[in-house]
Amino acid sequence: MTNTLHRFGDRESLRNDYIIFAMAARGINDADAPPKLQAFLRLALRHNPINVGNAVKGGIFRASPRLTPLAHWRRREFVDPMEVVQSVQSCTTVSAVFDDPTRLESFLRDLKAADLGLSINIAALTDEARDCCQRAGITRHSVEYSLGFHGDLNLLPDRRVLELSTMCGHGMISHNFAKKMIDWVKEGRRDPPQAATYLAKFCTCGIYNTTRATRILEEARVGR
Repeated sequence: MTNTLHRFGDRESLRNDYIIFAMAARGINDADAPPKLQAFLRLALRHNPINVGNAVKGGIFRASPRLTPLAHWRRREFVDPMEVVQSVQSCTTVSAVFDDPTRLESFLRDLKAADLGLSINIAALTDEARDCCQRAGITRHSVEYSLGFHGDLNLLPDRRVLELSTMCGHGMISHNFAKKMIDWVKEGRRDPPQAATYLAKFCTCGIYNTTRATRILEEARVGR
C-alpha cells in the first residue's frame, strides 16, 4: 500500500514494524469479500497483532466521537478487536500490524493454508518481508519502493516528528500533534505508551504501530 511506503526512519528505527493488508478487486472478487476479510482479521488475531484495522470504520485505537469534560475518565482507550472484525460489512481494506517477525510468519502460514483468494501485501523492510514470506512458503509477487523525500528538506520537521507522524500514511497525524506528544513525554505529563496511544487514535486505517511509537518517544525522552 502506498500509504505505508513513506514511514520515515533508518533501518534501526523501522525494525519490528510489519503491516499486512488484505483487499479484493472491485468488480472481480468483491461480491463475497466481506466474510473473507473478516476471516483474515480473525486469523490475524490468533497471532497477537498490536493493531488491526478496517479502512472504512477504523482500528482498535479510535478518537472519541463525543468529547466532554468527562471524556478523560470515561472514554475507552481502545475497542475490542472483534468490533473491528464485525464492522467489515462491505468491500474494504483490512490490516494487521505486528511488532514481531515470528508472529507475522506464523500468520502468513495460516493465510497460505486458508487460501482466501484475496490480495495480500506486506509493508516492511523489503528483505525482512521477503524472508518471512520464504519461510512461510510464499513466493513474493512484486515489490513497490518509496524513493524518499525530495526538495528542500530543511523545510521538514525534525526526525522524531517525522517518524511519529508518517506512521499514518494519510496525514491524519499532524506534525504539531506529534511534537506536542514528544514535549509532553519530555515534561513527564504523559509516559511514552500513553502518548503513543493518543497518536494512534487519529490513524483511522488502524495501521499505527504503537510499539514503535513508544520506542521513539522513549528515545526522545532520554535524549537519544
